[in-house]
Amino acid sequence: MSAAEQEARVQQLVNNRQFRDAMEACDQLNLQHPEYESGWYTASHLAMIVNQPLLGVRAIDQALQLSPGKPEWLLQRIKCLGAAGNVDAATAAARQLSGHQFDTAMLAAHFGLALTRLAMYPEALRQYTRAAELEPYDGQHFYNLAAVQRFLGNKEASLSAVARCLELSPDDEDAHLLRAGLKTQTKDNNNIVSLRDAHARAEGQDRKRARVCYALAKEYEDIGDFEHSFQFLAEGSSLRRSGLEYTPQKDLDSIETLREVYTRNLFDGHIQGHINAEPIFVIGMPRTGTTLVDRILSNHSVVYSAGELPTFSNQMVKHCQKLGGEKPNVPADLVHISVGVNFEELGTDYIAATRPRTGQTAHFVDKLPLNFLYAGLIHLALPKAKIVLLDRDPMDTCYAVYKALFEGVYPFSYDLTELANYYVAYRQLIDHWQTVMPGVMHVVKYEDLVTEPKPVIESLLSYCGLSWEDACLKYYDNEQASTTASAVQVRDALYRTSIGKWRNYEKQLAPVAEILGANLRRSS
Repeated sequence: MSAAEQEARVQQLVNNRQFRDAMEACDQLNLQHPEYESGWYTASHLAMIVNQPLLGVRAIDQALQLSPGKPEWLLQRIKCLGAAGNVDAATAAARQLSGHQFDTAMLAAHFGLALTRLAMYPEALRQYTRAAELEPYDGQHFYNLAAVQRFLGNKEASLSAVARCLELSPDDEDAHLLRAGLKTQTKDNNNIVSLRDAHARAEGQDRKRARVCYALAKEYEDIGDFEHSFQFLAEGSSLRRSGLEYTPQKDLDSIETLREVYTRNLFDGHIQGHINAEPIFVIGMPRTGTTLVDRILSNHSVVYSAGELPTFSNQMVKHCQKLGGEKPNVPADLVHISVGVNFEELGTDYIAATRPRTGQTAHFVDKLPLNFLYAGLIHLALPKAKIVLLDRDPMDTCYAVYKALFEGVYPFSYDLTELANYYVAYRQLIDHWQTVMPGVMHVVKYEDLVTEPKPVIESLLSYCGLSWEDACLKYYDNEQASTTASAVQVRDALYRTSIGKWRNYEKQLAPVAEILGANLRRSS
């Protein structure tokens, strides 16, 4: 059997989802025909399908030895490196290829996606533009353009692209949701009719209908129709929750265990952590202003925004695994192990893992809200790091979280009771951190920040050891891309219209108010 025939057989096995047989057949192909370069590319593609990106890197490197510089294979290498977590190498390879103009829309779009995952948004924009030029009747290319333009703060360009997407694909639920969030709708200018039509057509398609529901909730709220807004929000969140495998008690147990394990004696005396003072952690519940504070800080001349990094929790898990023993069955078990790690080494490895994106400025911001879980461990590992906690009215926080559609995080946010119980646990943990390590965290009250920003920002900069710079007041001029749920809002000047917004839904949010009222009073 020729190499091409063997490769065709591998592809047929892949099409039939017989991946084990396909890998064995591909191994035989490359063993018998080691000079057949396409066989190594096929092996790399197959390795990615079965989630073995390091194997994919080795295979594509072999193909590139036989045929150096082939753009399609260089793109495959970028994908493999990115999936393997080698962001530095993937970024370097992407920069080398970024000037290439692919001849097919598929390859240009794939490169755009790889660049987006590497946070190389201007480069991704060029590739998505190329894809749309080559296939001007494919709505997906225009959705990709709209999404990247949104990240870059180009609101009008994003609106134009998403409008074209919906002309071509009227039922694209992601496009409907993106469009709804790009501007404040009015009674005379909104998309509610087309959204209601899309909602009706999406019956029985849970993902599609849920996203259209969130878009409708946003637009109805914009025009002041709060009854219809919450009606669709409740439907969308219910559909979203039904598709999740989530056990709330595991999160609650983990938070309670943190309070039990991280006692005051851990923080008494000299803390032997890593001495690096670069990081500024911005923490809190989502939708409390963490992105806003990140933009304010990163508009300072000596501060860089590293975004929402999973780095600290990833390093914590690695260090816990070093201690051996059985793999924890539940997150609470990991908490017990974490106090036994070498705190100084954890801090050192965290800093190293943020390189080379960080280290070019005196400070960098890590604004992953969920780092509130690790505030105690962060202080033990990096005692000179700053920790900024965002504090917002509990009811406004819960409503803001409930109405947001997150991707892959915050599963507690789609059920009002689960959300309220999680908030209570969160607040109890924050109170605990402030008790066992008093004065470590700097609290920024969201309401104060948007009402009287200058004194709040002055206090924030002073805590971080930063001199005053007028640019911090003009955070909306920050040109760095933003991919968070607040990507549109952070381009605007400060506004106070979100304060007390939950009161438009007092009746619907009564279960939340009852849980917070009873438990927060009791815990205070």
